[in-house]
Amino acid sequence: MSFYFDNGATTIHKPKVVAEKVAEVLSANSYGNPSRGAHLYSLQAYQVVADARESLKKLFQATDKYEVAFTNNATVALNEVLKGVIQPGDHVLTTSWEHNSVLRPLYQLAEAGATLDFVSSDAVTGRLNYLEFEEKLRPETKVVVCNHASNVTGNVLDLDWVKAFCRRYDLLLILDISQTAGVLPIDLSDEKIAAVCFTGHKSLYGPQGTGGVCVRKDVDIEPVLTGGDGMRSFSKTQPKELPTLLEAGTVNVPGIAGLGAAVEWGMENPVSGQEELGQYFVEQLNEMPEVTLYGDFEGARVNVFSLNIADADSALVSDLLWADYEIATRPGYHCAPLMHEALGTAERGTVRFSFSRFTTQEEVDQVLRALRALTEGK
Repeated sequence: MSFYFDNGATTIHKPKVVAEKVAEVLSANSYGNPSRGAHLYSLQAYQVVADARESLKKLFQATDKYEVAFTNNATVALNEVLKGVIQPGDHVLTTSWEHNSVLRPLYQLAEAGATLDFVSSDAVTGRLNYLEFEEKLRPETKVVVCNHASNVTGNVLDLDWVKAFCRRYDLLLILDISQTAGVLPIDLSDEKIAAVCFTGHKSLYGPQGTGGVCVRKDVDIEPVLTGGDGMRSFSKTQPKELPTLLEAGTVNVPGIAGLGAAVEWGMENPVSGQEELGQYFVEQLNEMPEVTLYGDFEGARVNVFSLNIADADSALVSDLLWADYEIATRPGYHCAPLMHEALGTAERGTVRFSFSRFTTQEEVDQVLRALRALTEGK
């Protein structure tokens, strides 16, 4: 029997309705190309995509001032938003928590003339040094980009603080919610957040190859991808209306249908008991002197845990966990180099355990037994 603890990369246990909905779209012979015709097949495809949009807007408590545009993951969504909003001469504030899906687009934009500053993290807890937002603010600051929760430590952003800061200085706030969508409430009802970029295959429990952005309609975005929209064929430019502005070409109808089904299932089946399970995991790890656990365990967090055992390389520990105990984890740097530099783990990385809503007490106990055996050299 194997034990899966790499849910921060992708969840493998999906609700049954997800596969059923994907199979329906692929096998019913009744779903065509949305917005590419007035016949029944096109309209049915359009409707399933529209339903998924509405489900996501409901999940994110988005007002009518927002629209959802679909991409094939959070990386594409972040590229579209960041490269569509940030111009040469703009200054961007971001953090050491960020994933490469934020960092690499920002580095490209810096080469084109934008400027960047990074809010640092505490070397012990990984907690952000929030006062640096004020210290690093410039007259040309336009955008703040933040990871809602670190995919290394599980620390959760003090979003109220950051929203107040952005409101005070009239800055656009863009959030990467890859680790929090489906786990923590995402509330856009106060309309202070410009855009949230999400992926479908993590804690939303949708298919891989799905994701998108929920963006405020007044945000000025220049499209990165342009192409067919099915309506204004003689226009030389991409239509400015959302979601068409960010959805050039045919969308992934089967995947979006599965994502919509997953979102509806999640809203009908709230998560319970996972916070207590995470606390139990931490308490047990703290009793193992050879284990170093990284993160802030006093504030809000998601169930993502990074650790090391003595001076062992993270890849070795992860390999042993799989080879000897069939426990799947993620070693290394998790595409978050600045976070590992802050924690002092840039040489060996960490072993990451990430839970899902389907993770059980029995599975956690099996992991703890394996870790005790490794720390005791058994």
